[in-house]
Amino acid sequence: MSVSIDTQRLVLRPLPAEAAAALPDDRALAAQILEAGLDPAWPLDDIAGNLRLQADAPRADEPFGVWAVIERETDTVVGEVGFEGHPAAGTVELFFSVVPSRRRRGYATEAARALIGWAFDQPDVHHVVARCQPQNFASIGTLERSGFHLVGEEKGLLQWQASDRHHPEHRHWWQADRGHRNR
Repeated sequence: MSVSIDTQRLVLRPLPAEAAAALPDDRALAAQILEAGLDPAWPLDDIAGNLRLQADAPRADEPFGVWAVIERETDTVVGEVGFEGHPAAGTVELFFSVVPSRRRRGYATEAARALIGWAFDQPDVHHVVARCQPQNFASIGTLERSGFHLVGEEKGLLQWQASDRHHPEHRHWWQADRGHRNR
């Protein structure tokens, strides 16, 4: 049984290890496993390392790795969102990306908010952090709209942290337009 998160325009699903192992070479097999079409630009090169880790992950670990971002209207994978592994000291690190043809539609923010909400529902997660390059204005905007605040800079990367799950200003973002369902 796997988890799925529904938002207003997207469905988020943990990427099965079998689909990750098939990518990027066997796109037809990955699409069959995901039960969704794949945008021609997906997966982007920047998640190659995450795909290799996901391919080796036991099924129980898949939710703390790569999640496929599926556009409801077209039933097509248009990006990914996920974590850089299991919680360490109660903290998970979020990443996200959307294919160029679907950018500037709010999909990254919608997916990030939903996954932050899911993360804060997990008993071992107390903090969600993220990193991005200072010149990556699109990611900065996505992080700000997703309830993150800048906490510093380290090794040339901006360091971000999501507000506490109980923060009244942001809690409704993570609860709205998302529902968990087990399949």
